[in-house]
Amino acid sequence: MTAASGPHIMLVAGEPSGDVLGADLMQALKEMLGGQVRFSGVGGPLMQAEGITSVFPMTDIAVMGPREVIPRLPLIFRRMKQTIDHAVAHQPDVMVIIDSPDFTHIVARRVKRRAPRIPIINYVSPSVWAWRRGRARAMAKYLTRVMALLPFEPTFFKAEAGLDCVYVGHPAIERLPEQGSGARFRASHGIAPEAPVLLVLPGSRTNEVRRLLSVFGETVARLHAALPELRVVVPTVPHVRDAVIAAAKAWKVPALIVEDDMEKRAAFDASTAALAASGTVSLELGLARVPMVIGYRIDAFAGAIVGRMLKVPSVVLVNLILDRPSVREFLQGACTPPALAQALLPLLGNTPQRARALADLDEMRSLMGVAGEPPSRRAARAVLEVLATQALRKPQ
Repeated sequence: MTAASGPHIMLVAGEPSGDVLGADLMQALKEMLGGQVRFSGVGGPLMQAEGITSVFPMTDIAVMGPREVIPRLPLIFRRMKQTIDHAVAHQPDVMVIIDSPDFTHIVARRVKRRAPRIPIINYVSPSVWAWRRGRARAMAKYLTRVMALLPFEPTFFKAEAGLDCVYVGHPAIERLPEQGSGARFRASHGIAPEAPVLLVLPGSRTNEVRRLLSVFGETVARLHAALPELRVVVPTVPHVRDAVIAAAKAWKVPALIVEDDMEKRAAFDASTAALAASGTVSLELGLARVPMVIGYRIDAFAGAIVGRMLKVPSVVLVNLILDRPSVREFLQGACTPPALAQALLPLLGNTPQRARALADLDEMRSLMGVAGEPPSRRAARAVLEVLATQALRKPQ
């Protein structure tokens, strides 16, 4: 490291969501270091726009599922070796691996063996607290620090593995709906200010969408029978768009399909309550103060295996953050239209249940530090702390 060039930070991201996180982190680091920083590693177009020189195109490793991964294994292994060789050859002052654990953690382990002086930071830890708790101890052998997205993770990693872990915040905090966007959304779509609006979020994976659309559609019909003024909004993503539109056409209640990202955020702000599949979306809804009910179904055999492996009392992140069952969840056989409708109905009116749900979400937002420093700057600060510690350890 030299005063003129600043620290050399290597970042490794393996998919588009990691590219977003990496770009935000790089921008924050440049601001905090006055531009005196060098980047290298693996990143997509957003990270490249912030100044990273990518060893190879990130699209080479941004694949999901056995059908995509297996044919590309030789290329993925070559890219893995290139990443490791780059770290060993260039000896960055710190390496940050971002999500994509099947790639990044193998890289981290091998870099640690070949270049043990390079501190390695994991940004977005795998959910070992939910499935494989013993993996935390293995991670402690090659990681210097974990930057956590969830506020309960530091306590877990310290207790389970003595691993340094700091909470930096979830990126969804930086993508909350704009103030007033909900009122504009209602006005632009002819939705009365007092009309209840239900968000329906059946997921982003093809299989989960297919399993949930009919159940969610029947639930909507039951709610509409009780609340004729109910309006339904369905945010979706391109790869399941056609399936969502086809299913929604068969519903007894007209549904507004929303695809644009800004429109989706505005829809969150406009909504009264949500019916959602299990996943990160529950956290996004909670941060946007949308009371919700979670429904989820997977294959019965897979469900039985997951049930035995799961080490947490809930699949809803809001509940795990609050450490109590605030959001009602209906999984597998319990995910039925009558049960979902009964749980949702009180959340769509001015009821004690809705008031309690909003109070819980306000508590969750406080625990996640919504009003504090943006997560990308907290993450940058956590990286700089490791750099400072390493500088102190170097012989003068």
